[in-house]
Amino acid sequence: MLDNLTLDQMRIFAAVAETGSFRSAARKLHRVQSAISYAVGMLEEQLGVALFDRSAYRPALTPAGLSLLAEVKLILGQVDGLKARARELQEGVELQLSLAVDTLFAPDIAADALRRMHASFPNVEVRVEATSLGGTLDALLSGRCAVALSALDLPDERIARSYLMPVTTEAVVAPFHPLARLPNDNQDAWEQAFHEHLQVVVEDPSQITGKRYYGVLSHRTWRVSDMVMKLSMLRAGVGWGSMPAWLVAADLDAGTLVNLPASALGPQGRTTYHAYLCHRSGEALGPAARCFRDACIDIAAGAVRF
Repeated sequence: MLDNLTLDQMRIFAAVAETGSFRSAARKLHRVQSAISYAVGMLEEQLGVALFDRSAYRPALTPAGLSLLAEVKLILGQVDGLKARARELQEGVELQLSLAVDTLFAPDIAADALRRMHASFPNVEVRVEATSLGGTLDALLSGRCAVALSALDLPDERIARSYLMPVTTEAVVAPFHPLARLPNDNQDAWEQAFHEHLQVVVEDPSQITGKRYYGVLSHRTWRVSDMVMKLSMLRAGVGWGSMPAWLVAADLDAGTLVNLPASALGPQGRTTYHAYLCHRSGEALGPAARCFRDACIDIAAGAVRF
């Protein structure tokens, strides 16, 4: 008999429990009250348990009914999710959205855009790859990712770009490092010191830039693959380096890092790049990817500039 259970019976059971009466459930479901009572009675017979205590004016859930209601709601939720996913597939919604995010780009912006996308497309799975320099474009061109947030200003006819925002880096060092003690008015000494002291740089995991390093002044470099490790090394006094302003703002305020006036990198050691949302030319973005793109553009437009 359990094989004869129907979703309609379950929806009616849930409606009676939610509204508190057979009459209210009938009104909600646009049915006659007798059909509601009959459906619940058949469900009770098939399950072999009483779902409602009808001894009072209003039906009350029995302990068995209360327990089974949770299971019924779970089943109905899964069915509704299945229907929603089928509708999304009919409309061309992606099964998965893979992103490549440049380590220069503030992850809070990408995360907020993903939150907005998830609200509209809750069934789309997301994969995020954090990478640097040409790594974002390599992930795009290789097909690993459908969308890239890149701060590498390297035009390519294979890639369509939407401008997002400027991204600023700052040359920084630990306050106890020898560079932090140089006089600010001796530019020649600074230039020589930048060449001589160890510089920590993030390397390009791809071949797109030809292993070219951006903003490298020193003859001595240590290479890392991510900004988190680089930040830890700079805090520890292992060399100097340029970091995203959003990532070192708290350190500069706290004095755990200090700014270096590396004029070769820009005014007061600051360099400005431009961040773009990129996708492969000739390939239309799906609905979820378009939602993510629009959210990124909107959030970036109102973001605090560092």
